[in-house]
Amino acid sequence: MNWLTNYVRPKIRALYARKEVPDNLWHKCPSCESMLFHRELEENLHVCQHCGFHMRLDPIKRLESMFDDGAYEGVELPKSVADPLKFRDQKRYTDRLKEAQTKTGRTDAIVVGEGRIGGHAAVVAAFDFGFMGGSMGIAVGEGLLTAARLAVAKNAPLIVVPASGGARMQEGILSLMQMPRTTIAVEMVKEAGLPYIVVLTDPTTGGVTASFAMLGDIHIAEKGAQIGFAGARVIESTIRETLPEGFQRSEYLLEHGMVDMVVHRRDLRPTLVRTIGLLMTPRIDAVVEDLDLTAVQAADGEPAQMPQLATQPATQATAAQPVATQQASSQPAAPVQAGDD
Repeated sequence: MNWLTNYVRPKIRALYARKEVPDNLWHKCPSCESMLFHRELEENLHVCQHCGFHMRLDPIKRLESMFDDGAYEGVELPKSVADPLKFRDQKRYTDRLKEAQTKTGRTDAIVVGEGRIGGHAAVVAAFDFGFMGGSMGIAVGEGLLTAARLAVAKNAPLIVVPASGGARMQEGILSLMQMPRTTIAVEMVKEAGLPYIVVLTDPTTGGVTASFAMLGDIHIAEKGAQIGFAGARVIESTIRETLPEGFQRSEYLLEHGMVDMVVHRRDLRPTLVRTIGLLMTPRIDAVVEDLDLTAVQAADGEPAQMPQLATQPATQATAAQPVATQQASSQPAAPVQAGDD
């Protein structure tokens, strides 16, 4: 009986046993509730291929999708005080930090990388909404300052991709102080004559919107991203009016001049390549020599068209001609002699 128990029975059970399927093979779209296969979702940069809904993207995948060939170098960020206020609500703040660090594998809600975008050096700072809602604390402020200093040192544009609910309440006034600190970081980049580009993703709210997120030279928003300061329900309860449809969405902000463009996630990298190429390419001023117009003839015998700078003196002379004609017409005409034709 041993061979039946030890050999035959396991073989039979293996044939009829139910195979375990991993839980992360399929994802449901929050918008249209379609089931999406994980490989297709990753290839589509976490955008639903049925309705075009833009899901939140991990900052590492975000950096890989923006840099050339997905190659970049991570920037080590300085360590900051973990719990300066010894804050505690239902849990200790230190315990919340440890849980978020274990969940995401990061020290805080920001990731900074340097590499090349379209052949140009660039520094990108991306937020992780999965780390305590991407809230901004002392560590995030230090990360943005580090990214700004690196951009100035590398003579590279700074690109920030916020995905945050605002300032981190567990750090109190110290988190609110990161608003002017990040503003100073932006001014460092602008004083160096370097572009500062903000890619607004879902969501960008609170103190992040009230500081560095709205100070960019160019604002690019993803489709359907929620962008604002206070929540829609708070605004409705305050003004006691119904807000228009699509309020605080990127398309609504584009119509009202708050953002410069709204792009699909797959078009984000080409847009950045084109934008950085335009802003970082040195301008060449054309020098037009003063040529003799009578000596320049086209192939068909007609005078060739010259730039405006070369024709400007002739234009001034033509403008002065009516004055001379008026002076000549003011003189009395000579009498006509008999016999003249």
